[in-house]
Amino acid sequence: MVQFDAKLRLPTALELPESDDTPVDNELQDTVPGLLKDTLRLIWQNRNDWFFGVDMGIYADTEQPYRAIVPDGFLSIGVPRFKPQYGDRGRPSYVLWEEEGKVPMLVLEVVSETYRNEYSEKLKEYQDLEVLYYVVYNPDQLKKDHAPLEVYRLSEGQYVLMTGEPCWMPEIGLGIGRAMNNHLDWRREWLYWFSEDGTRYPIPEEFQRYRADLAEQEVEQAAQREEQERQRANQAEQQAQVEREARLQAEARVQQERQRAALLAERLRALGLDPENL
Repeated sequence: MVQFDAKLRLPTALELPESDDTPVDNELQDTVPGLLKDTLRLIWQNRNDWFFGVDMGIYADTEQPYRAIVPDGFLSIGVPRFKPQYGDRGRPSYVLWEEEGKVPMLVLEVVSETYRNEYSEKLKEYQDLEVLYYVVYNPDQLKKDHAPLEVYRLSEGQYVLMTGEPCWMPEIGLGIGRAMNNHLDWRREWLYWFSEDGTRYPIPEEFQRYRADLAEQEVEQAAQREEQERQRANQAEQQAQVEREARLQAEARVQQERQRAALLAERLRALGLDPENL
């Protein structure tokens, strides 16, 4: 957290540009962080203490308050998801003196054909800002001397390259890594969030399919339960019918025995014998 002098008259987010107006030269620069943001909305749908910005200005320098740092994406934790003072439009930019000095915990840069000093000047800039994790995605290895994905963690004021992929970030409670998949009808390698055991979290399209599959499974299971109940009811009815028939047969046998006993008694009386004294 960065502390600011409350007596300074600093511009508000509504008075600052939303970005540096530098157009992206690669669709992935918006799509990659956009996918991470949309997936995070599913993972943390019950949390309201985080904000993920895409191509949005970060204002942190009180000496140059109109100077923005504009990463392709960034994640800040411990800030409200929405701030009432910005109305329905949401945050126009991320201004540290309006965020209680909360520095983003993660910053993402996507390397494009036009090199923007992601491994030098920008790295130093985020390091000086004390962003805990700096993620550089190098799609199709546009920078041949760097890995496709590099995650740096701040340690004693210096960025240290982490090893392993997906790369687990305990302070965030998420891992980040790459995988091949379809997104927006575009099959290629994408960045994803992962759990600590290395399980990839589903993206929105997959989640929608998962919910549809789950609904279909629930319908099938309900039909199976209904069929099982019907079968149990039939079996119970059959058992009841068997028991009724057995009871009727037993009653019939008792009736037959009574009739035979009565007939025998009549014959004995006809012979002059008293059946009760035999």
